[in-house]
Amino acid sequence: MEKELWRQLIHASGVFIVILSYFLTPQILILLCVAILVFVEVVFRLDHHYHVPLFSAIFRVTKRQNDEKGFIYFFIGIILTLYFFQFNIAIANAAILILLFGDSASTIIGKRFGKTKLPFQPHKTLEGSLAFLIVGFLVSLTQIHIIPAFVGALAGMVTEAYSPVDDNVPIPLVSALLISLVVYSII
Repeated sequence: MEKELWRQLIHASGVFIVILSYFLTPQILILLCVAILVFVEVVFRLDHHYHVPLFSAIFRVTKRQNDEKGFIYFFIGIILTLYFFQFNIAIANAAILILLFGDSASTIIGKRFGKTKLPFQPHKTLEGSLAFLIVGFLVSLTQIHIIPAFVGALAGMVTEAYSPVDDNVPIPLVSALLISLVVYSII
């Protein structure tokens, strides 16, 4: 569990992207994310053959045995969300926060306290999904109003629970899409 906690703390550290969105354009943020993705991939490959100070230690502590490339999907999800929803950075930020903190909360709570399995999903729990919904809702409130925040967190929760692909890509995209539908249909 300690290894997973470290992994989720690193996952949540992506909040720097949201913070930087107040100072940088979406295009610059996208380029920054691409640069970070390339850098981490290069360091990850080097780590297979050499000890890379600081990064090798982080990889050893956080790498899952069956998921070596999760960080790629993580950045792809963020990059695509920034690209498609740059017309309203608050929506993009809310969806990214839902990914960062909702997904982390669901993993931590689900692994620690999860007992009730979700229908048709034996590896996910109701407790983890509820943690996702609550945390995702609360963090998205920092960017958008209450109804779109709830809809975005709910969409992210369902996507996290039932996505057939790595959930780091569809969570922010689906959340941002449904937030946009709510925001632009209410106005």
